[in-house]
Amino acid sequence: MTGYVQNNLIAVRQGDSFTINFELKEKCKPVDLTGAEILMQVRDESGNLMFSVSGTPVDAVNGKMAILLTPLQTKINVGDYNTDIQVTLQDGSVNTIFPSNVNQIGVFRVTEQITR
Repeated sequence: MTGYVQNNLIAVRQGDSFTINFELKEKCKPVDLTGAEILMQVRDESGNLMFSVSGTPVDAVNGKMAILLTPLQTKINVGDYNTDIQVTLQDGSVNTIFPSNVNQIGVFRVTEQITR
């Protein structure tokens, strides 16, 4: 539960669970996520895949989705990694929803834990 999403940053404490919630809208109307595929990847500076996780529509018709990160996924080394989240809609269109600014790279930051 420890973490936050802000601009182009997702931050989480090493070894913790964290749920990333999104609500997709276009022109103030929910995007129907029925049949959509949601994928998040986290890579190191060299492009090596650290982990990949699929998201789950929570309320598909109203554009609500969640990505559940497990302690195993967040137990990677402390530091900054590259990330993005893409949604493939039922019509086959692919949309990168994080980061929303096309001129930025998403950052996945893992902060140090004390209790092990």
